[in-house]
Amino acid sequence: MSAKQDSTILKMNYEEFLEWSDENVHAEWRDGEGIVQTPPKLIHQAVSDFLHNILNLYITLFDLGKVVTAPFEVKLSPGGASREPDLFFVAKENLSRLTEERLNGPPDLAVEIVSKSSVKFDRDEKFRDYQQAGVREYWIIDPRPDKQRADFYCLNDRGLYQLYATEEDEKAVSEVIKGFWLSPEWLRQTDVLNPLTCLFHIDGVMEAVSSQMDKVKNRKSM
Repeated sequence: MSAKQDSTILKMNYEEFLEWSDENVHAEWRDGEGIVQTPPKLIHQAVSDFLHNILNLYITLFDLGKVVTAPFEVKLSPGGASREPDLFFVAKENLSRLTEERLNGPPDLAVEIVSKSSVKFDRDEKFRDYQQAGVREYWIIDPRPDKQRADFYCLNDRGLYQLYATEEDEKAVSEVIKGFWLSPEWLRQTDVLNPLTCLFHIDGVMEAVSSQMDKVKNRKSM
């Protein structure tokens, strides 16, 4: 996402922000400012699509919750910032906080895909906001050519983010999505990789798909 200095900033309180913004505006609110985000680059969208597809397939297959993509409001706390992560995951037990308009409270996982202007913003301000709000897991993905980087954080027992994987690791094993992992290498090949093919590398996926197909066949034969 774009950092403040490269975005349109409007002074307003949260109630004014709600009246002004709509589903066609990609904007966030923090400390009395409405921040309009600039449109993402193609490479940003490619990584977002890949992550959404593989996460959504896995989470739907195992009935774990819901994945939502921007623009969609996340009100981190009643008096806190209003954010729009590029992607976020809400576990099944927390879906009661997900309404048609927004997620009330922290998601279980937030993902930000950075651009040249947003590196410090996503690694600093949003890092603090998500940590303070209790977002259990935070992925920061930088897909820019020659600067590709991936950092995967989870909250430790003290409520602070701890780095558990980077782009140099073979796997990033999620702490909040049971059984799910991805290879950071996949994020460097989103233009050629099929998310479904990657999904079948994860233990249990093939068996779960076969089970679902058997259920469909049994229904048809009844």
